[in-house]
Amino acid sequence: MSTIKLTYREAVRAALRHALATDPRVFLMGEDVGGYGGAFAVSLGLLDEFGPERVRNAPLSESGFVGAGIGASLGGMRPIVEVMTINFSLLALDQVVNNAATLRYMSGGQLSVPLVVRMATGGGRQMAAQHEHSLEAWYAHIPGIKALAPATVEDARGMLLAALQEQDPVFIFEHALLYPLEGEIDDEPRAVDIAHAAVRREGSDVTVVTYGGSLGKCLAAAELLEQEHGLAAEVIDLRTLRPLDTDTVLASLAKTHRVVIVDEGWKTGGLAGEISAQIMEQGFDLLDWPVQRVCGVEVPMPYAKHLEEAALPSAERVVAAVREMAF
Repeated sequence: MSTIKLTYREAVRAALRHALATDPRVFLMGEDVGGYGGAFAVSLGLLDEFGPERVRNAPLSESGFVGAGIGASLGGMRPIVEVMTINFSLLALDQVVNNAATLRYMSGGQLSVPLVVRMATGGGRQMAAQHEHSLEAWYAHIPGIKALAPATVEDARGMLLAALQEQDPVFIFEHALLYPLEGEIDDEPRAVDIAHAAVRREGSDVTVVTYGGSLGKCLAAAELLEQEHGLAAEVIDLRTLRPLDTDTVLASLAKTHRVVIVDEGWKTGGLAGEISAQIMEQGFDLLDWPVQRVCGVEVPMPYAKHLEEAALPSAERVVAAVREMAF
C-alpha cells in the first residue's frame, strides 16, 4: 500500500470527501461550510463537488443546527455537523445533554442518534477568551456520547471515518493549531481504532499522558528530558477522552512508576483530575511519586501573545514537572 503526504486539514477533508462519496446518507452542515470552505478551510471545494443538498450552510444558531442534525440522524441520515469553535458549542449544550446523549437510553434502545459533531478547540492563535478555550472535559463528562481528540494526521482522517460507523453521537475535537500539521498516511481511506490510547514514544522513567494539541509539546519535552537529563519519557496519546483507555496508562505506569498528565484545559474539575483519580483508584501501588498535572492556567485565555503562551502548557513546563520528581 502506498502512502501520501497530507496536512491535518487535508486529512479531515479527505475523510469528508470519502464519506460523502460512498454513503448517500451523509451530509455536512455548519457555519460557512459551503462556498467559504469552513472557518478553517477544511471543507473547501466540497460544495462544488457534492452540491448544496450535501454541503449545507447553517445560520449562526448552534442549538438550531445541532438540533437539526439530531433530527436528521433519528430519521436515518448520517449528518456531520461542524461547529466553528468549542466556545460556540456551549450554545448547543441543551441539545447535546438533553437530546443527543439521552434518546437511546430514554427510548429503551428503540432510537439511535448516529450524529458526528466536529469542532475546533484550543489556544495559541491569539483569538482571546471567546474562541480559544479547551472545554473537551465538559463533553467527556456526559454519558451517552463518545469524545475523540485526533492528534495526528492519520487520526484526523481515520477517526472521522470510524465515528461514522457508530450508532451513538460522536464529538471530535480538532485542535486548531494542528490544521497545518503534515504527515505520511496510507493513500487508502480507512477507519482507525477509537477504543484505545496510543503509545507515541516508548520510555522507562516517566509516563506523560496527553491528547490533541499537547502531544507535540509532550514529544518535544521527552526529547529535552533525554538529551539534557538522561531520562526516558513514555508519551501516551489518549486519543479518546470518553471512554478513557485507563488500561494503557496503567500498563505504562507499571514500567515507569511516575506520571505527568498534560491537559490544555483548566486544572480545577478538569480531565487531568479525572485521569489522576482513576490512576489513584486502580494503580496507587504502582506510584513512586504523586501524580503531577500540567494544565492551562486558570484565567480566561489572554489575547496578548506573551500572556497566551504563559497560560498554556509548554514543553518546558512538562520538563519542570518531571524534574520535580525523585529518581
